[in-house]
Amino acid sequence: MTFEGISVLVVDDAQTNRNLLGHRLKKQGYSVSLAGNGVEALESIRSQPFDLVLLDVMMPQMNGYEVLEILKADSALRHIPVIMISAVDQLDSVVKCIELGAEDYLPKPFNPVLLRARIGASLEKKRLRDRERAFLQQLQEEQEKSERLLLNILPKPIADRLMSGELTIADSFQEVTVLFADIVGFSQMSSDLSPAELVELLNEIFSAFDELASEYRLEKIKTIGDAYMVVGGLPTPRPDHAQAIANMALDMLEASRQFHKPNGEKISMRIGISTGPVEAGVIGIKKFSYDLWGDTVNTASRMESHGIPERIQVSETTYDLLESQYLFEERGSIKVKGKGQMTTYLLLGRKG
Repeated sequence: MTFEGISVLVVDDAQTNRNLLGHRLKKQGYSVSLAGNGVEALESIRSQPFDLVLLDVMMPQMNGYEVLEILKADSALRHIPVIMISAVDQLDSVVKCIELGAEDYLPKPFNPVLLRARIGASLEKKRLRDRERAFLQQLQEEQEKSERLLLNILPKPIADRLMSGELTIADSFQEVTVLFADIVGFSQMSSDLSPAELVELLNEIFSAFDELASEYRLEKIKTIGDAYMVVGGLPTPRPDHAQAIANMALDMLEASRQFHKPNGEKISMRIGISTGPVEAGVIGIKKFSYDLWGDTVNTASRMESHGIPERIQVSETTYDLLESQYLFEERGSIKVKGKGQMTTYLLLGRKG
């Protein structure tokens, strides 16, 4: 084991002992600092890093036991190995030092061979502990990174359930509000932009929508091409799910107008909303996702696909929840694929 660069603090109230011990350690290649009492030792330890402390037991003002106790009580310093050195060669003293957290104990007058061996053993144990701490720190960082990635894919309550060992997650919700939005004229826009430019534009638009979803505490479910899906009322139920979705929809229209197509026209969105029961859960074992199923999801999708550019079309169930707080225009009865005739409404804004 090489000692170059290893820093040792020698603490002893007797100058002769300090100098002798310091001289021997320097000859072995250690970087050595000296302290004449416990207070001075603590000041040195707190001001610079040490790999090992050789600490005399019997000192005036503050003895070695007190210094050791303070070091081991400090989370930032307790990892420094301490070898106690004392002329008191009594079992009680040895036991007390070990109980307080000392790495080893060496009686005076010290044997140079024994001193070298015990210092080497203490430093080797520290090296192994440091390696273990670094590995555990790296493991924790990787775990936190994995958890952050999982939270970007799944709602936190769902991620927590998966990490706790649940294999199948499927929940029923009696009332949530689902929103679908997509970009009008996306196919033409796709042909006018390179793939990289198209992805960059979508990322800017959907990132703005993500911020709105966070602001209103809504759950983004997924994006498919130019379609954006978000829901209110799950995985944690909330009574104002419809209001939160309505507020986000109005802000989405406003936010989308800040973006432009290649020809300079402003981006135009179609938004559809519906309220009702859904099933929600995690599907698959690879590249899994949290998704929703049920007639409410289908209806919300139809509200969007049968909607009008730059308008927010809602089903009758959503209208019934919001009509006292928001302004609507009745669109009337329209034929909806897979649903037949439906009465729908256009959300215009907030009342007041």
